Amino acid sequence: MADIEQQPLLADTASVFSTTGTTYTSTSDDAVTTKDHPSRSIEDDVLPETSTLGRNLTWTSSYILVISRVIGSGIFATPGTILQSVGSPGLSLLLWVVGAVIAASGLAIALEYGCMLPRSGGQKVYLEFTYRHPRFLASTLVAINAVLLGFTASNCVIFSQYVLFAAGQDAANDMSRKGLAAGLLSAVTVVHAVVPKFGVKLQNFLGWIKIGIIIFMVLCGSYVVLIRPETKSSVDVERLISFEKLWENSNWNWGVVCTALFKVFYSYAGLDNVSNVLNEVKDPVRTLRSVTLTALFTSCALYFLINVAYFLVVPLDEIKGSGELIAALFFQRIFGENVGRKVLPLAVALSAVGNVMVVAFAMARLKQEIARQGFLPFSDILSSTKPFNSPIGGLLVNYIPSLLVIVLPPSSEVYSFILEVEGYTGQIFGLAIGLGLLWLRYKRPDLRRPFTAWKSAVWLRLLLGVGLLAAPFFPPAEKYKGGMFYATYAIVGVSTIVGSVVYWYLWTVAVPKWRGYRLEEENTVLADGTTVTKLVHRRINEME
Repeated sequence: MADIEQQPLLADTASVFSTTGTTYTSTSDDAVTTKDHPSRSIEDDVLPETSTLGRNLTWTSSYILVISRVIGSGIFATPGTILQSVGSPGLSLLLWVVGAVIAASGLAIALEYGCMLPRSGGQKVYLEFTYRHPRFLASTLVAINAVLLGFTASNCVIFSQYVLFAAGQDAANDMSRKGLAAGLLSAVTVVHAVVPKFGVKLQNFLGWIKIGIIIFMVLCGSYVVLIRPETKSSVDVERLISFEKLWENSNWNWGVVCTALFKVFYSYAGLDNVSNVLNEVKDPVRTLRSVTLTALFTSCALYFLINVAYFLVVPLDEIKGSGELIAALFFQRIFGENVGRKVLPLAVALSAVGNVMVVAFAMARLKQEIARQGFLPFSDILSSTKPFNSPIGGLLVNYIPSLLVIVLPPSSEVYSFILEVEGYTGQIFGLAIGLGLLWLRYKRPDLRRPFTAWKSAVWLRLLLGVGLLAAPFFPPAEKYKGGMFYATYAIVGVSTIVGSVVYWYLWTVAVPKWRGYRLEEENTVLADGTTVTKLVHRRINEME
């Protein structure tokens, strides 16, 4: 039999081949297995695998899973901090456009991979398929990054801030903020774990509400410009849109610009969110292509328009001092204290709830995939869908670190720090995936690619990724004056990767060599039908 790494991806015409003793049949983009339990062999990642939960996600549910992940707290919270960093509305808007271009380039890479390897896990699948040597290194890096840095925390923080703002408790203590954020995280986890079907319906409903809120805010900005209500806005529109005012006070420092870009990237993060749950998506390849591209164009248009609306309604000085509450100031300025301060900020809080739901939904399934591969303790328990036919183990693994991130750090600093650390490690993995795509085009031209990214988009993403990884180590114009060191998030991100490599070396190379065994993988099927891999120790003398 040919080497397993050289087996071609399934063609359009029906074909049957055997991998590690399991037979598969393919009839189209969506392979149909003749067995219920595909093996966990890495080459089987080219085959669609139906989840034990079933293929229940329609196009609409998949679209909401993406757009509700993308349009989260970012557009309601980051524009104020971005403007404060870069100084001018012109540079701020430019960064949102640049961020959209880079997001599109990254999405093109993810689409080529996702259509080529239509299986739940997203980046985990792509990196494992591409970087098979050294053995287990890619899996270890993804597992540690997903467990330690795959938080569902930032939108919980935004939810608490907007609820307290609406209640007139702007100066509430940390305990109140953290309590509300932790309560939301707990409630969402319980809903997805105990009543999963209701959870999907609820997140779909909240997703459409969120899109409606953004459109309403854009229309409000247009109303201020066209109608010019005398008491509602003191912004000098003519002066603002003049070229000099638009770029006044711009800060072009590379480190500052890139730190702001990380926040923009966070606002676009999640365009490939559906790739984490492809085992549950109907017609996964076709749905992945149409859903992600639709979400890209939707989010780009809405983000640009809402930023313009902010600048037209709220004075720049107020925006710079707004922190994460810019949308609340926007509503307050148009509708006054009662409606603008109390009612509409609750709509933003509701939007944050929708984002938390889709992030928890997808991250739980990613972490369940990690457990299925044997990379977490008690993997049998964490991989099972019993008793509620939900990934309760993955939800628990997602819940614990997210809760700690909410509860332990000071809430005044945690939001921006989370964005920056997540953004930095995301750039590292993005660079590895982009390079891997080019390598696979050379190494595996036989792979069937329903979607092919432009090579120029791949190189653009790689070059900008290198620049963004280096940027935090360019000192800002003003010297460090206390608080967090300007490159702290980059140091934490790099430390996580280095620590993961050290851990991988110890448990896969050093300790097995010292104790005289080798790590081997054994497949097993749980009572609920879930296929899992167990990592077992084989004594070298037994193998011989």
